Amino acid sequence: MQLQLSAEVRRALKKQPLVAMETSVVAQGLPAPRNMEAARRCDAAVREVGAIPAWTAVIDGVVRVGVGLNELALFAAAKKVMKVGAGELAIAVAAGAHGATTVSAAVEIAAAAGIRVFATGGVGGVHRQVILDWDISQDLAAISRWPVAVVCAGAKSVLDLPKTLEVLETAGVPVLGVKTNDLPGFYSRQTGLKLPYRVDNAEQAARLMRARFGALEQGGLVFAVPPPAESALPLREVETYLKGALSLARRSKIHGKAVTPFLLKEMARRSGGRTLTVNLDLLANNARFAGEVAVAYRRRGT
Repeated sequence: MQLQLSAEVRRALKKQPLVAMETSVVAQGLPAPRNMEAARRCDAAVREVGAIPAWTAVIDGVVRVGVGLNELALFAAAKKVMKVGAGELAIAVAAGAHGATTVSAAVEIAAAAGIRVFATGGVGGVHRQVILDWDISQDLAAISRWPVAVVCAGAKSVLDLPKTLEVLETAGVPVLGVKTNDLPGFYSRQTGLKLPYRVDNAEQAARLMRARFGALEQGGLVFAVPPPAESALPLREVETYLKGALSLARRSKIHGKAVTPFLLKEMARRSGGRTLTVNLDLLANNARFAGEVAVAYRRRGT
């Protein structure tokens, strides 16, 4: 893959730990001005623990690794920004377009750049109406294919979490809780879905990465971090908001890629902004742990 690396990322590849980041959360996932608040908090969280953030995007048809915050602010304010998954990368490049990367695109770009750690909020997965339209996110296939550790708060709570876990297991992707054996539910710290494996610190995570990416040359894995306790919501409360949002989505005939952003926005409205607060907090929390993992992974010379 042809990439344009920022000067900071180019220098860091030789001697510093890096954390890849996606830009769809800024362009499409969060409303202004909270989108740039999230970007600044994530950027700072990665740097505070000694790693370098590498924001990924397509700008004027060029795949970029290392988009600065000033440039990202202009990118976030642009009216025509494609939402780019792995399947849309070629389309954005050929069209000379601006594209905000989702998890699947960012993971592929990270792998091409030699970056082994990626931070996001929640990954995509199997949609709750999958029996009707077979809607399964590109994220799952990308994670299974590329040797990148994905740090997240689990899959987005609007998805079918048991089926998402099953698809990841079928694809051979380990999902490990971070200081927990219970799958986090994005807005909630627990879902009741048990994880057979866990890590309790960044060094354990890095050791697993060295085995999977180095000795075995396998694909990606997921580190699932519970959202911060001070802002996390009870699962029952989240499900109440989601039930109303899903009903409205059906009545409004919202389909395909529009479903998840619609549900997240509607849940924020119904919760009086509480889900949005959790979202911002977990993004920064994930970025910080991803930075710690990147530092631990680099410490052993990998």
